[in-house]
Amino acid sequence: MKRRLYNVFLAATLAALPSSAAIQQPVKVKTGLIAGAVSSDSSIAVFKGIPYAAPPVGDLRWRAPRPAAAWQGVRKTDQFSASCVQNIVTERKPWTFEFMAHGEISEDCLYLNIWTPAKSAAEKRPVILWMYGGGNVEGSASVPVYDGESLAKKGLVVVTINYRLGVFGFFTHPALTKESDTSGNYGILDQVAALQWVRDNIAAFGGDPARVTIAGQSAGAADAHTLVASPSAKGLFAGAIEESGSNIAATLRTLAEQEKDGVRFAEAKGAHSLADLRASSWKDLMTPVTVAGSDAPLRFAPVVDGHLLPALPNEIFAQGKQNDVPELTGLNKDDLGGGVPHPDTTVEAFTKSASQRYGDMSGAFLKLYPAGSSNEQAGLSQNASARDQMRTSMYLWALNRAKTAKTKAYTYYWDHTLPGPDADKYGAFHTSEVPYVFNSLAKSDRPFTDADHKIAEMMSSYWANFVTTGDPNGKGLPHWPSVSEKPGMTMEVGDTNAPIRIAGDKAKEEFFTEFFSKQRPAQRP
Repeated sequence: MKRRLYNVFLAATLAALPSSAAIQQPVKVKTGLIAGAVSSDSSIAVFKGIPYAAPPVGDLRWRAPRPAAAWQGVRKTDQFSASCVQNIVTERKPWTFEFMAHGEISEDCLYLNIWTPAKSAAEKRPVILWMYGGGNVEGSASVPVYDGESLAKKGLVVVTINYRLGVFGFFTHPALTKESDTSGNYGILDQVAALQWVRDNIAAFGGDPARVTIAGQSAGAADAHTLVASPSAKGLFAGAIEESGSNIAATLRTLAEQEKDGVRFAEAKGAHSLADLRASSWKDLMTPVTVAGSDAPLRFAPVVDGHLLPALPNEIFAQGKQNDVPELTGLNKDDLGGGVPHPDTTVEAFTKSASQRYGDMSGAFLKLYPAGSSNEQAGLSQNASARDQMRTSMYLWALNRAKTAKTKAYTYYWDHTLPGPDADKYGAFHTSEVPYVFNSLAKSDRPFTDADHKIAEMMSSYWANFVTTGDPNGKGLPHWPSVSEKPGMTMEVGDTNAPIRIAGDKAKEEFFTEFFSKQRPAQRP
């Protein structure tokens, strides 16, 4: 009788949904039935807090993610889950509320969210899976600017995921390595598990498991590079977007190097075994342990572990062993500094920094970027050199990629200043392109103009096109050439939307190309 009444209630509920509503609910995934919500105009179905792996708590702390448990009945998925354990900061300018994680934190955090425009499971729409930035120590799938509704309205199934952070996501220790033949990279393994969940379940939401694009910004972009290089992710995605995350000099520590920090960490916590560490509260583990002889805390990050990541991504590309998918990558004009010269930049400081960084090439550097006779001139040269160096490094990464890749790469340079607090000071700062890519300006109270909304429409269309076809170009958009189509160029987007040289002139490009060629042999194997 109860089952019959429930079925009658469910049928009545579904019948009450507007006819324009997206996919019929509840949706059946491998572990059970789920019911979410719909957008205000009923065109997008939204599912929040879907478990894609078991809670990594107790004995599962510092292990590869295990499958989520099945459930009975219909699971309600209309609220975000807790974010993974981190220090919650409401604002850290230039990042204001809409860029930050909020709310509850927990080790039980391996959940994902879906926005789908599909009206049936048969539609096979392209999928974007988003991985947040935050240095792999903070971030959340529920950050306001990651809202997927607008991208879903452009035809994509949007997935945002949580993954373990900091000491919970990347802790390394010889005892853990002995236990599982490796340690660390748990946060990346979470991303692989989320991709496996998408492969197995996204068709139920009208998504195409054969057309999944991974995407991320900053640390999320670096993680995307790791996945492109990882044999563990083979066949799980068909494209990659890396925002502020591609350069020729990228490197990672080895497992053996970072294990030493794991030993120091355990000793500082008074833990004599893995059992002691796993019995520790997350609050105790979050208390920083400083590096000997300094105030800097020990930090755990992705490592070359010989398994998930057999070698540095650049080396894997050189060997032609990467997951060869189309890539779209770029950087922001003020990724490394604000729109105005840093107040601490002086003629003396700039000259000294050039000598330390460029050594016997510093004379050539200062001819191209003169310190001048004023602090203002030194500051302008500092900003210009940083931008040219970033663009050249990104281009060299693309050339290195092209030696073995059969797929295309598209690069960009974001130049638009996000309006709001101290806009002149921060300029086109790190992460400022994200609300335009998601077309999620409504999640912010910044003083946006019609121009901002037009840029957001353009950027989100480029991204939607790339996820759909592996090419950002489409009707009504300025043409964006691939790296192979216009060598030596990158696409400037935002205020100016046209290809530009990778640096100010050929002499500057040649300088940084030579500089990076001398740096690369010194990288760790």
